[in-house]
Amino acid sequence: MRQLNFIVIFAVALILVLFALENTDPVSIQIVPGKSVSAPLAVELIIAMGIGAVIAWFFSVWSNMQKVIEMQPANEKIQNMEQELTEMSMIISDQKQLGAAIDVEVEEKEKLT
Repeated sequence: MRQLNFIVIFAVALILVLFALENTDPVSIQIVPGKSVSAPLAVELIIAMGIGAVIAWFFSVWSNMQKVIEMQPANEKIQNMEQELTEMSMIISDQKQLGAAIDVEVEEKEKLT
């Protein structure tokens, strides 16, 4: 898996380098009215891709946090059900022991009569 990751990262880096070498013409971008920045097209596009990647990462983290928050009530319910199951299994085992003791008493009474 590490080799696959390396190959993908290397390919993306190689594509970005080739793209940057082919697009060196300066381009002007107006960020806010009255303010413009002039830089090579490749640099501006790579920066835009980086900003897009950061925004995508932010929303990924945000959605994961929402899933965790939504799962908390379900986890509490599961813990409560596990506790109830443990209590019920203890009650059943006590009833089985009590039933076995009653069966022994009945058998002893039948032997006496």
